[in-house]
Amino acid sequence: MTEKLAAFVPSVFRPHPWLQGGHVQTLAAFFLARRIALPAAERRLIEAEPGVPLLCHCHWQRDRSALTLIVVHGLEGSSESQYMLGIARNGLAAGMNVLRMNQRNCGGMDHCAPTLYNSGRSADVAAVARDIVERDGVSGFVLIGFSMGGNLVLKLAGEWGSDGPPEFRGVAAVCPAVNLAASADALHEPANRLYEYYFLLQLFRRFRRKARLFPGSFDASRLRGIKTLRDFDERITAYYCGFAGADDYYARAAATNVIDRIARPTLVIHAANDPFIRILPEAREKIVSNRNITYIEAEDGGHCAFVGERDGDPAYDGRWAEREVVEFAKQFR
Repeated sequence: MTEKLAAFVPSVFRPHPWLQGGHVQTLAAFFLARRIALPAAERRLIEAEPGVPLLCHCHWQRDRSALTLIVVHGLEGSSESQYMLGIARNGLAAGMNVLRMNQRNCGGMDHCAPTLYNSGRSADVAAVARDIVERDGVSGFVLIGFSMGGNLVLKLAGEWGSDGPPEFRGVAAVCPAVNLAASADALHEPANRLYEYYFLLQLFRRFRRKARLFPGSFDASRLRGIKTLRDFDERITAYYCGFAGADDYYARAAATNVIDRIARPTLVIHAANDPFIRILPEAREKIVSNRNITYIEAEDGGHCAFVGERDGDPAYDGRWAEREVVEFAKQFR
């Protein structure tokens, strides 16, 4: 399947007039309280590989064969991240099943296996897709990812190419980290140190917890001297996940390696003022040259934020990107 999008026409993002600028948008999305009511989800453990379960929260329509959204969170997020819940609400209202996937360790699963998640584990997403097709008989699924999760779903779509499962309908990514090295280095820029400190704080806590749970597999002393995300990926991620170092990890795990091979309809949403996600010219050229990809680069929106004006629809809370990816998915129902 190499058809170009026909039914989906993206809308224009207009930021809330009081929330303009990359940092303002990013922080507003993080701190503004939201009330998202969802029906109870089925808690399902899906094995990524033998002995490595992934916790997924599944919301089913009465007919489980309905189109299913598989949603993947970003670095140190979880199935409870606000954008994950927002997609679930919007997808359910549109008559779709929604599966909120936790990456390895996430969602309270640190104790389950001596393994770490990273930006290259696209096979984990494939395992989840395979499970719901085989177990639940879904007629089709769309992959949706945010930030690190955006890299994962684009990477998987590129790896599948034209040989993906017939149930695979399309993929959408919001602020995807397709250039891992450039984005990691951008986090260390003075204006972004707050974000880097937050991520390192969360990563340190998780790794120390893993070292307590699996003392024979992880050594917490390797955290000494780490001051940047690149340091963490050099001393922890690469070391424990089979890469030669951070540069090797960033090079091999980036979706930009295969994004030109994507053969299903794809939506990529990016903000020109995202504080730390960088899409380099070579990757951008691969994206815009692939006729299966619709690329939206808004002038504003920050990182996975896109907090816009409400338009009178009581069901719309101004989270533009969450609405757009579900609108994109509607064409495949």
